[in-house]
Amino acid sequence: MTITRRTVLASTALAATPLGGPALAQTATSNPAPTQGSGTRQAPGFYRYRVGDIEVTAINDGSAPRALEGFIRNAELSAVQQAAREAFMPQDTIQNSFTTLVLNQGGRVTLIDTGNGDSGAPTTGRWLDNFRAAGFDPSQVNTVVISHFHGDHINGLRRKDGTAVFPNAEVLVPATEWAFWMDDTRMNQAPEAARGGFQGARRVFGPIAKDVKHYEMDKEIVPGLTSIAAPGHTPGHTAYMLSSGSGRLLILSDTANHPALFVRNPDWSAVFDMDADQARATRYKMLDLAASERAQVAFYHAPFPATGHIAKDGSGFRFVPVQWSPAV
Repeated sequence: MTITRRTVLASTALAATPLGGPALAQTATSNPAPTQGSGTRQAPGFYRYRVGDIEVTAINDGSAPRALEGFIRNAELSAVQQAAREAFMPQDTIQNSFTTLVLNQGGRVTLIDTGNGDSGAPTTGRWLDNFRAAGFDPSQVNTVVISHFHGDHINGLRRKDGTAVFPNAEVLVPATEWAFWMDDTRMNQAPEAARGGFQGARRVFGPIAKDVKHYEMDKEIVPGLTSIAAPGHTPGHTAYMLSSGSGRLLILSDTANHPALFVRNPDWSAVFDMDADQARATRYKMLDLAASERAQVAFYHAPFPATGHIAKDGSGFRFVPVQWSPAV
């Protein structure tokens, strides 16, 4: 089509036509689509990408709101609210999101953590539906790798009624984490309010205790997946490096919670960190590794799909989300 003064004037006239005028009469719809309501669920929460020859699927388990006040132990609330404001987040709450990873290596299926199961907040518990929507079935899982024993990472292994969710899977856990949480003396010496973590670990792992395999750090625990000591959040908290060909993915687990807070401000300590000083040192080490090596990273609590890159930015760091791709 040749653009002339006449075609420009015609298009301008069309744009100026009232909405009810003849120009739009033939495109008007007699049955406008109704709104779906605020309670409507989004599309299934899974996202696939590749690390070399390994297919990675992020599976979301929903999110849970948590008050921003008290969430960070060593920063003034006003500073935390300012960081939230700069990230266009609410000033009163943070949405704590949960995203696990599924590794598919030629049909061998490995999970890294399992979500909240049926033991979390009402806005969680989406994991199994999303897992199935992604084309998987619990009976297909060969291996479950656990990063640490907090409930939002292990409760998906076993329903409240005691049923095992992945009947054919071997379960691998950090040796240091097992030694801490499964120690009866340590549990009995803990304050009453702190015993829930010990009891939760026994509920999940007790029925299969003799079959659970314990792994050490700096070991390839399944093909391509190497454990990295990342203590502080818990004593045996573990991160991982997934490698295949030239592809690498640094799986941070809970090294940093929401990137807008803890990547931008790595000195801040989340209320969940059992040893704040050690967790801070680990956070700097992991973020610096990711930035220096330009490795892709995966978070557990970042906004879905919880993956991207880390860039150095002054005395801190910056999270750069991946470009969403419609194809693997």
